[in-house]
Amino acid sequence: MVGNWRWNVGLGIIGAVLTLLFSIGKNPLSVMLMRSMYAFIAFVAIAFVMRFALAFILRPPVMQQVETAVEEGKGTQLDLQTPDESEDLNQLLKSQMDGQRAQEVEQPEQNRQFKPLTPPKLVSTQNKEPEELAKAIRHLTGG
Repeated sequence: MVGNWRWNVGLGIIGAVLTLLFSIGKNPLSVMLMRSMYAFIAFVAIAFVMRFALAFILRPPVMQQVETAVEEGKGTQLDLQTPDESEDLNQLLKSQMDGQRAQEVEQPEQNRQFKPLTPPKLVSTQNKEPEELAKAIRHLTGG
């Protein structure tokens, strides 16, 4: 159950007090007390039913575990070994070395040096004709 019996009694007292307040000037004292007692019992019963429904709704789903002999060992061990591919790797490295040697023979000494990326310089639009700029914009926008 959600909560405890104090919730039932608390809601019962609230119901009894509300019934008493709404019937204070209209009924004699004995009728007010009897109706407040009935309201207390009714509100306790309603609170009990509400708590039972909440406990039923908020109950976590039960996971059924079907364990068979085949599935019992699955997912319990982790294999961290990789297959031995050292021979394939050696062959790949040898083929790359042979390819580099062939390229070194074909290329002269000065072309093998490292050259940083040289991007083209940006062109300023200050001295351009307005017609050329409009043509470039039309070309870029597809218009």
